Amino acid sequence: MNEASSIASRLAQVQDRIRAAALRAGRAPDAVALLPVSKTFGEEAIREAVRIGIHRFGENKAQEIRSKYAPLADCHIDWVMIGHLQTNKAKDIARMAAEVQSLDRMELAIALDRRLQLEGRAMDALVQVKTSTEPSKYGLPPEELPAFLRRLARETPALRVRGLMTLAINAPSQDAVRACFRTLRELRDQAQNEAIEGVDLSRLSMGMSGDFEIAIEEGSTEVRIGTAIFGGRIYGDDYYWPEGRSS
Repeated sequence: MNEASSIASRLAQVQDRIRAAALRAGRAPDAVALLPVSKTFGEEAIREAVRIGIHRFGENKAQEIRSKYAPLADCHIDWVMIGHLQTNKAKDIARMAAEVQSLDRMELAIALDRRLQLEGRAMDALVQVKTSTEPSKYGLPPEELPAFLRRLARETPALRVRGLMTLAINAPSQDAVRACFRTLRELRDQAQNEAIEGVDLSRLSMGMSGDFEIAIEEGSTEVRIGTAIFGGRIYGDDYYWPEGRSS
C-alpha cells in the first residue's frame, strides 16, 4: 500500500468513526468537522493528503508552519495553529496562519491583533481553556473566561472569536477525560447566555486521536486528529513538546 492510499484509508476510517459517534450521540452525521494534524510530518506526506482533498492542517509550532509555508504554497493550505504560542511568534502566525485555536492570554491576543492589523487582515480564533489538572497543559483558567471574552470583544477587533478549545487530561479513566470535555461545553453554554457582542461560541474544538469519540458525545464540533490519519510519528511528542501532548 503506498503512502497516498494509506493516508486515504486511514482518513476514511476516521471519518466513519466520527459519523458513527455523532449518530450515537443523536447528532447529525456531518455535525463534526475534522482537522488533520500534520505536526512533524514532512512535505511529501502533506502533499499526499492534499491530493486526496485535505487543505486545512493543524500544527503545534509556529516554527513548523514557517518551515512548511513557502515549500507548500502551491497547495493553498489553511494552516491552523493549535499548540501553545509564544508572544514573540505572533508575527509569523498573523502572516501565515488562517486560524489560531490556542488563544489563552491577553498579552498574546494583543500581540496577534497588532500584527494582524499591520498585515491588513483578520483571523478566526478559538480560546483555549484549561479543563484538566495537569501542570503540563496550557489554557485560560475557566473562571477567567467571561472577562477574557469581554476584553477580546473590546480590544482586539482583528481577532474573530469563533469558539473554545481544550485538551483533555491524559489519563486511563474515560470518566476523567469526559469530564474535561463536559466542562468546556458547560462553560460555553454559560458564556453564550451573556450574549457578548462580537463573540461567537458556536465551535468546540476538542478530541484527538485517542479520545475524539468521547469528545463528540460531549458536544465537540471539531476534532484534531494526527496519528490516526498520518500514522505513527518517528519521535514521540515528548521529544518535540515536553510541555505535553496536543493532538
